[in-house]
Amino acid sequence: MSDHASATASNAPSRSTNRAFSVFAYLLLVAGGLSALAVGMWLPRADPGNLLLTGPLLVVGFLLAEQLAINVDVRSGVAWTISFTEIPLVLGLLVAPFEVVLAAHVVAGVGTLLGRRVLDRAVYNAGLMFMEISVAFAVAHSVKQFVGDSGPFWAGAFLGTIAVPLLASVLGLAALRLMGKGMRVAPSLRLVLQTLVVALLNTSAGLAGYEIATKAPWGGLLIALVFTGITAIYLAYSGLLREQRDLEALSEVSLRVARSGRHATGPRGATPDSGDGQAEDDDEWQLIAERIREQLNANRVVLRLRTDPQAPMRTLVAGEPLPPGMRRDDPRQLREDALLQLPGSQVRYCRIVDAGEDVSEALSRRDAQEALVVPLRGATQLLGAVEVHDRLSRWRGFGKADLQLLRTLASHLSTAVDNRRLLARLRHDAYHDPLTGLLNRPGLREAASEPMRQAGTSVVVRIDLDVLSTVSDALGQAWGNRMVVAAGRRLRDELGPEVPLARLEGGAFAALLLDRQAERIQEIAERLRAALSVPYPVDRLTVEAGAVAGWASTANCEIEDPDPDALLQRADVAVRATSEGEPLRAYAPSMGQIFLRRFQLVTQFRSALETGQVSVHYQPKVALPSRQVVGAEALVRWKHPEFGRVDPDEFVPAVEATGLVDVLTDFVMDKALERVRRWIDRGLRMSIAVNLSVRTLADEEFPDRVAAALTRHDVPPELLTFELTESGVMADPERALPVLRRLHTMGVVLAVDDFGTGYSSLAYLRQLPVDEVKIDKSFVLGMGTDLGDMAVVRSIVELGHSLSLTVVAEGVEDDAARDQLVSMGCDVAQGYLISRPLSEERFEAWLRARTVQVRGARDETVLTLVH
Repeated sequence: MSDHASATASNAPSRSTNRAFSVFAYLLLVAGGLSALAVGMWLPRADPGNLLLTGPLLVVGFLLAEQLAINVDVRSGVAWTISFTEIPLVLGLLVAPFEVVLAAHVVAGVGTLLGRRVLDRAVYNAGLMFMEISVAFAVAHSVKQFVGDSGPFWAGAFLGTIAVPLLASVLGLAALRLMGKGMRVAPSLRLVLQTLVVALLNTSAGLAGYEIATKAPWGGLLIALVFTGITAIYLAYSGLLREQRDLEALSEVSLRVARSGRHATGPRGATPDSGDGQAEDDDEWQLIAERIREQLNANRVVLRLRTDPQAPMRTLVAGEPLPPGMRRDDPRQLREDALLQLPGSQVRYCRIVDAGEDVSEALSRRDAQEALVVPLRGATQLLGAVEVHDRLSRWRGFGKADLQLLRTLASHLSTAVDNRRLLARLRHDAYHDPLTGLLNRPGLREAASEPMRQAGTSVVVRIDLDVLSTVSDALGQAWGNRMVVAAGRRLRDELGPEVPLARLEGGAFAALLLDRQAERIQEIAERLRAALSVPYPVDRLTVEAGAVAGWASTANCEIEDPDPDALLQRADVAVRATSEGEPLRAYAPSMGQIFLRRFQLVTQFRSALETGQVSVHYQPKVALPSRQVVGAEALVRWKHPEFGRVDPDEFVPAVEATGLVDVLTDFVMDKALERVRRWIDRGLRMSIAVNLSVRTLADEEFPDRVAAALTRHDVPPELLTFELTESGVMADPERALPVLRRLHTMGVVLAVDDFGTGYSSLAYLRQLPVDEVKIDKSFVLGMGTDLGDMAVVRSIVELGHSLSLTVVAEGVEDDAARDQLVSMGCDVAQGYLISRPLSEERFEAWLRARTVQVRGARDETVLTLVH
């Protein structure tokens, strides 16, 4: 067995356009022809013998040697062919004239090329055939003349045969280098040495067989048995080698499919896969198709794929190009193609000689004589198909091993493509908002990181759609979602497809602007805000909407490295700093100080409770007109060691937003009940009012904590009052009302605070299990100058009394307001006229200085203002 140079050239990449190789091939053909002519004239005329028998036998020998070849991969795209060519060659040198052997070799070689349809290097192979036989006979004749009758008769034939594979190896390596597939010196020498070893084995086997067949009785039969055994061993080895190459091909194809999936795995800016990513993907699939074609020794492989469910079918061709009529990816044509009707998942083997009319027509349109077709089926749908056209060894066609390999390849491809699609979908979902299809917050971070590093100036702008929660509450979540989708579409239309745009949450969006766009940020932000503020048609309604925008730029932010998260955080700060009169704000470092202070307050609040920085102040409540002190409202105060006195309007909303409001409520309630317990111990029955947050009203466990606190301090429940805003209750009445009913059942007094500023509806008021209403101080303060405010106060007093409720007026700051409230029949007054909120010690001092103890109607001690 030896390495045949003609096969080497044949296994090089098809359709080579290397001009240097073409020149080399033509020079080789000329040299081979001249060599054959010269050798034919130089050699003495030999006895032709029985040409009718010798010639055909040599042709058959050369054909068998070519067809029983093994292709061994040398490197990617290059294979070396091991065959029995030396055996018929050495026999021809012994028994046949030069012209007969040359003709037999050329006929067998050309027949093999025609059968394999490898005609693109016919010039090179023809020249090589002439050169091989010429060199073999020239060496054999020279050695025979040199040795004479004293040496072995087969010496010339032996050395002439050995010279052929060495010559073919040298010429083959030269051809590979001209085609750009050259090998290094060491591997080249190693390959030539392996060629020589196999050639020696082949030539020796041929000579030994000739000796035995011509001199030993029944030698021919013995040789036939020996060569049958050798052929069986060879076929077994060939099968094992084929399995090894098939496994290598499967591994390579699977790795390439996995590699191709990397081009579509993350957010690529504002748009899906870029054109460069698509081109890289196609290149990988083209290499996969070429690898399948090489492994199956086919003339053409057609790979039809739909890796993206939303994209059309793609067609890639390796090897011989498809006829022009089959190059278009026409969906209708593909659906109607008889060759692509693929029920199940098995490989279909179709030959034009015995196929039906429809399949034969489909093969003819492809200019193919036979085809293997297998579908690529995923878990739920058809992913594509693989077509393999015309095995290069035409006389054999595709065999069982080819079908099995293609079936396994298809299974691997289907699984790999299906997994790739699933992975791409998972990664897409991880980086995109499912409602709008825009990037989400992680997606914006990934899409913005690289552009920000390359840009001179980067700006992150955040745009918040207003009134969205109102729409969802009034019309349902579905309509709110429609507004979000419409808003995202408007922003995309304004920004264009190349700008990374994300939906952060709710109606909040963010976009990355670079360089020139960043310089026009004020104009762009105003345009975006105006686009979102256009009314939204909702069914038969038109919903008015508003929007605010804030942005942060790398030019104005102290950021060492471009960081999307840092810019987005600052843009969030800018949005929170917007107002109704100023809907557009750019981030300024001073804004960061405000929110840093808020962050510090929140993080230090629990520690402040434990260290005594937070305390409870009390503002007395007095009955009208008796001037009896009936209780007080507990108000929280915070004296911060760094910021000084912190207004409750600053820290209470922040505490509520971070979930610490329950801790604050329990703290104030415990302090208030301690104060009530001391009063009871002194014989006083005065109540304490504690404000409740909306979040507390949604806590189903809150009544249990109240009951435990009342028991712990041994305070009657009617001496504890909870004040709640009407709007706070109605924000989530389904959760708040059960909590309020449980508190009311326990005997705790419930009061509606700031009455008149919320829903102010008798229907809502009747739903609440309350005992008191507190008139908002804005109306009380305006009674002296605004008749409308006086009318409101009078109406609330009358409404409260009609519902058997106690009416409390807060914000009483002068005698005239108190007298007007007395004349209206208001029950209780609270305000600066009576006292400001006082610390516990000062409140006790106030009680001692401003009140006197008298006996009440039920013989209890009461406190009454002295003036």
